[in-house]
Amino acid sequence: MDSDSVSTGDNCSQSAPFFALPRHLLGRLYLFGALAAFDYLACFAGRGAVAGRLKIFGLQTVTYADIPLFAFVVFLALGHSKWKAQQEDIPFGRILFCCHLLCMAAVLYITLVAQKELGWQLYDPFSYTKSALYILGAVLLALACVPLRCWLGAIHSTGLLWLYASFAGVAGWCLSSPIRFLWNADGTALGVTMQTVAFHVVRAVLGVFRQDIVYDPATFTMSTPRIESTILAGCTGLEGLGLILLFTSIWLWYFRKEYRFPRALLLVPGALACIWLLNIARLCGYVLIGDAFGSDIAEIGFHARAGWISFTIVALGFSMLAQKLIWVRRIPAAVSYPAGQPGSGALNTVAGASEESSEFRGESPAIRPYLIPFLAILAATFVSKASSGYFEWLYPLRFFVAAIVLWHFWPELKKINWRFGWLGPVAGVVVFLVWIAPTLWAHRYASSRLGTDLAALSPTARWAWIAFRVAAAVVTVPIAEELAFRGYLARRIISRDFDGVSFTSLTALSVGVSSLAFGLMHGEHWIVGTLAGLAYAGVLRWRGRMGDAVVAHAVSNLLLAAWVLGLGDWAQW
Repeated sequence: MDSDSVSTGDNCSQSAPFFALPRHLLGRLYLFGALAAFDYLACFAGRGAVAGRLKIFGLQTVTYADIPLFAFVVFLALGHSKWKAQQEDIPFGRILFCCHLLCMAAVLYITLVAQKELGWQLYDPFSYTKSALYILGAVLLALACVPLRCWLGAIHSTGLLWLYASFAGVAGWCLSSPIRFLWNADGTALGVTMQTVAFHVVRAVLGVFRQDIVYDPATFTMSTPRIESTILAGCTGLEGLGLILLFTSIWLWYFRKEYRFPRALLLVPGALACIWLLNIARLCGYVLIGDAFGSDIAEIGFHARAGWISFTIVALGFSMLAQKLIWVRRIPAAVSYPAGQPGSGALNTVAGASEESSEFRGESPAIRPYLIPFLAILAATFVSKASSGYFEWLYPLRFFVAAIVLWHFWPELKKINWRFGWLGPVAGVVVFLVWIAPTLWAHRYASSRLGTDLAALSPTARWAWIAFRVAAAVVTVPIAEELAFRGYLARRIISRDFDGVSFTSLTALSVGVSSLAFGLMHGEHWIVGTLAGLAYAGVLRWRGRMGDAVVAHAVSNLLLAAWVLGLGDWAQW
């Protein structure tokens, strides 16, 4: 099955150089920001198994890095329009970048090896050495991406923006702790107010369904015969309100040329109201589900997942509504037809406007077969986890939903080249070995309740669940994730018309960003998940066939399933 041919749709453009870095100032600034953020995550913000054993990842050790990150985001956002017209080719400092990598490698060594063996104190020499190396590495990265003369030119062209951005960075750093305290601490004035309002609204809603619930306004507690629930300040919806405010602000800023202001701003309070009402529904659901099915399903399943489900619903609803409401959008003029011609009249004018509006939004039906299978799995995951306690008994739902969606889009998906050769399985084996390397290094398995929960099932139920778990990991998940991250995202970064970008034309930037997004989806395993994404993308670019990437993904998942079932390392699932 080893063939180098590429099917129609995968070879629509000539192969581009893999290391085709942005050449102009604005692209280089974005590149620097992305790489700096990755360095920050890799060196400081990890919260996986290693970070659980080390205390060096606490916020108190990395706050100095927050200020320039905040400042650079403001500097880039406000100076975007000034630098967009600058088309001078900028050289990339490869030697400086290599020195930067050496500095970051030293920081990671101190973080993961030296301090683990010798212990950690906040003000010992390791702390100062690590800080100095990180700052030096950041400076080298900045000069590698953008030469000093270009930095000075960018600063000069924007006047005092550098000063305002610096003040914004300090302000953001100063406000981060109060905001976290505001979201998580009880007893604050705003927290008590939000608790009081949420308590009485939830009480009024629950009164429609149940009359036997005991309420204690002094402690914000609601009790049924089977469950007792206390509304804390962190459960009143402040976090959801903050996330939706951030999402809607970024959305309206990014698409600011497509909307009419200030009327478009009216969408923001509507979205905030929706997320707050859904949080009220979540609190009511916690009490009702806990009383009906037990506290495990209510807390570990429903309550832990309902917040992200609500955020996803409101974010998607806002993005769809913002594109549909003509009242807030700047619609291009409708196509006018001569009188008496087919298409004349008010009805056709509206149709023409709608048609142009669709084109104006840049919508493309080609996106659907690449993204909807993955989104279907996410939706099924939300439902199955929200309906479960510690054990996700509805996991087979993920397989069935993905299989149905893939079958629906198969007439379009079969146009993709699904052939594969020897490189796919080999890459899958390598990814598997990298994935289990931390376990082999530690010589112990992480704890997990999954094995115990499966042992409590009947043999038929146990093996049926395992069969669907393996089938999803080997069949539906690799196809859906490769279509979304490598088929769509990696090419969308290169061009809006992603379907016209050949798989062999993927660039280092598109591969890196899509692989990082893929890795972050794997939670505490984000580092090895990113490496796996790089491997799958590398196979795809080299062979130019989606089949090689899917097979590599499937083989690594199959070997991991064999590892879990053979050795009982259930934490890998």
